[in-house]
Amino acid sequence: MIAIKRNLWLFLIPLFFACKQKGKEIPVADFFKSQDKSGFGLSPDGKSLSYFKLEDNKQNIIIEDIASGETRQITNLTDKNVNYYTWVSNNDLVYYKKDDSGRQIDVFIVDKEGRNERQLNDNERSKMKVLKDQLIDDKYLLVSSNKRDSTVFDVYRLNVRNGEMEMAVKNPGNITNWYTDPKAKLRLATSSDGVNETLLYRENESQEFKPVITNNFKTTLIPVAFSESKPNSIYAISNVNRDKNALVELDCKTGKENKVLFSNDTLNVVEAQYSANKKRMAYVVCETWKREKFYLDDTVKQFYQKLDQLLPKTESYIVGQDKPEDLFVIRTYTDRNPGSYYLYFANNGKLRKLSDVNPSICIEEMNEMKPISYRSRDGVMINGYLTLPGDKAAKDLPLIVLPHNGIGPDTRDSWGYNAEVQFLASRGYAVFQSNYRGSAGYGKEFRAAGFKQWGLKIKEDIEDGVKWLVKEKIVNPKKIGIYGSGFGGYIALNSLYSSPHMYTCGASNSGIINLFGYLKSIPPFYKARLQMIYDVIGNPVTDVDYLRQASPVFHADKIKVPVFIAQSLKDKRINSGEVMQFAKELKKRNVNVTYFEKPNGDFQQNTGADRQKYYTALEKFLEVNLKRK
Repeated sequence: MIAIKRNLWLFLIPLFFACKQKGKEIPVADFFKSQDKSGFGLSPDGKSLSYFKLEDNKQNIIIEDIASGETRQITNLTDKNVNYYTWVSNNDLVYYKKDDSGRQIDVFIVDKEGRNERQLNDNERSKMKVLKDQLIDDKYLLVSSNKRDSTVFDVYRLNVRNGEMEMAVKNPGNITNWYTDPKAKLRLATSSDGVNETLLYRENESQEFKPVITNNFKTTLIPVAFSESKPNSIYAISNVNRDKNALVELDCKTGKENKVLFSNDTLNVVEAQYSANKKRMAYVVCETWKREKFYLDDTVKQFYQKLDQLLPKTESYIVGQDKPEDLFVIRTYTDRNPGSYYLYFANNGKLRKLSDVNPSICIEEMNEMKPISYRSRDGVMINGYLTLPGDKAAKDLPLIVLPHNGIGPDTRDSWGYNAEVQFLASRGYAVFQSNYRGSAGYGKEFRAAGFKQWGLKIKEDIEDGVKWLVKEKIVNPKKIGIYGSGFGGYIALNSLYSSPHMYTCGASNSGIINLFGYLKSIPPFYKARLQMIYDVIGNPVTDVDYLRQASPVFHADKIKVPVFIAQSLKDKRINSGEVMQFAKELKKRNVNVTYFEKPNGDFQQNTGADRQKYYTALEKFLEVNLKRK
């Protein structure tokens, strides 16, 4: 027995030190592998575990009987990916498919045996969304669809057994969201006049919706759950008459707050969890540099304290649960660990590991994501993150600026594992992420300060962070690159011509190059929000000069440094022909351009091999144009 243990230890030693070996370059593919298993969920009765399984580059749904451990594949796709599914009964699931551009086009229902599958929508030009993941009378689903009018979503009672759709509520043209109560009754809605949003309420489905409260779109009021102890009240995340989001109980008869369940002048509520089983709010999540739970129920606090003991030194959150709240799917992560999925049996406190997000990642080889803060040139406090390569001194490093994608109500950089950040740090770069003004999580005033500041204050906030890093002598001022995706790619390209002496090179992945074209591509069902979008980005009629100044497509003559441009011809959000012409214009002016064409518009739908090719090309570009110079 002793000999066996000694031999086992001798076998494990090289594995341990292979992980810990300094100077070993981690293969590109290790960072960007597709998950073999993901999207774990539980049937309402807790008898079945569901998940996505990736095989031969196709993602299908697998059902496991928890008691017996037997599994079966219930979808069999050959040409499209399942991108989302939900249980709607103990026996049935609804799932969505995407096309190559990344847009949802088909909705299906199937039972857990893989039988009785049928397509629920019959018009590929329209969109459908399940409003309540609950079958009514074992055959009806409440869904919203724009099949009648592409610009608005009506509500239908959909018979999943025969495919018949009966309109439940016709959208008058200004409703942007619909909400159901615990019994799948349609009781709440929000409308928009383009700038102001109104919460609408009715006590039962025989009544007309009546306005509760109206706010400017800059104000947040998000319904979380109906109060079951007070018939006309809801719980909501709200920053009405305050800067930071709070959790409140709102009287839908008067539009007034009954009480504030959680509020803090320095903390912004980004999430609130309701327990349908206990019929009360469980906790809120606030995010500063890191997400933190604040408990409203002692039993929930004890639940997470037990999880912390079972899963020490990790962050954890619930991604699925059964209706009795006895069985949970838990996801873990840290800044250096992609994390794992576990099945947690609350009754006996036991865990069963389901899958690692990326088993190729060696935690000891990853780098710490450190929170930082600095003052902008006009005195605003800006927060962000800095990740330094662990095998180098924090001095005179080449820097990659990585602006996040988006300026929406929930977009920001957050603490946690980021494959791109760790990949770049493993190549010897310091990685800087800025939550510039307009980013979520810092209050109403800070978010609104980023409106119509594309290419202006937003860019300056990022620049001021770079200057601070240079002043601290952490980075080499002659080796600074900027790279981003989507809106982050836009910032990268914009910065190359508006701050021509700061960056050595820049890279854009599906970046916006023309704000006029971007605004024109907004889908028709966003018509009610169009003025709101104009207030955030700019109006193509009244803000012509600003939008032109802020659009990279008009400034190819001002870009002098090497550029990496990646896009997919299938991406419907950008004009691929315009991007190709932009790249040609740069080349005509003797700018060093690397053009990379991706197979799919939705980056997650590209295979692991596709992602490896992309990041290998990006790595080579940065190596030649940043590190070696």
